[in-house]
Amino acid sequence: MNSETRPSRSSEAFFGRRHGKTIRPYQAAALEAGLAKYGLDLSEHAPVDPRALFAAPVADVRLEIGFGGGEHLYHIASQHPGTGFIGVEPFVNGMARLMTTMAEKPLPNLRVYDDDAVQVLDWLPQASISGIDLLYPDPWPKKRHWKRRFVGQANLDRFARVMAEGAKFRFASDIDTYVNWTLQHCRAHPAFEWQADNAADWHTPYAGWIRTRYEAKAVREGRRSAYLTFLKVSA
Repeated sequence: MNSETRPSRSSEAFFGRRHGKTIRPYQAAALEAGLAKYGLDLSEHAPVDPRALFAAPVADVRLEIGFGGGEHLYHIASQHPGTGFIGVEPFVNGMARLMTTMAEKPLPNLRVYDDDAVQVLDWLPQASISGIDLLYPDPWPKKRHWKRRFVGQANLDRFARVMAEGAKFRFASDIDTYVNWTLQHCRAHPAFEWQADNAADWHTPYAGWIRTRYEAKAVREGRRSAYLTFLKVSA
């Protein structure tokens, strides 16, 4: 995808800080080795079929954007060895946490990228992804920062390009304003259909769900989470 066809975006990143507390030496070693082994190199041309990115044979490929400490990503990848998973997380401490886990218990169906997910979306071939998860993204609550929310017209266009027909976009958040924002943007986009018949559908966690530390914090602070699912249609 060249600069003329790439969707426009804000000049600001959709993510916040890159670094937290200084990571420990063993985490730094796991991070360096893990990125060398599992990291995507976007300077190379994307394969025509992204299933070729994985060391193990996989039937399809899913993407998780902003995986935090990797609890959900590692769990779901271990539960579905026949699916390839690409996890994107620019926060160094989160990536170090996952790479430390991978050093102890490797998964051949997992690849990662440690920068902006937009770069991965623009790199992947068309209609190549069977699902996208965006779980507890930064809500950017101040109105002047809303343009930095990941869900928006340009990124939904990116999703629509890389998602196969029938693929699912899953969004979870405990911030009501961002849930409403996502509903409005996705329902206004012709490529996505909201999959819900009643409130129980979007207040029930996904099958096989494990509670992440972000969700645990929301529960402690009395916030209720929403779990939205949108189907990619042919539009």
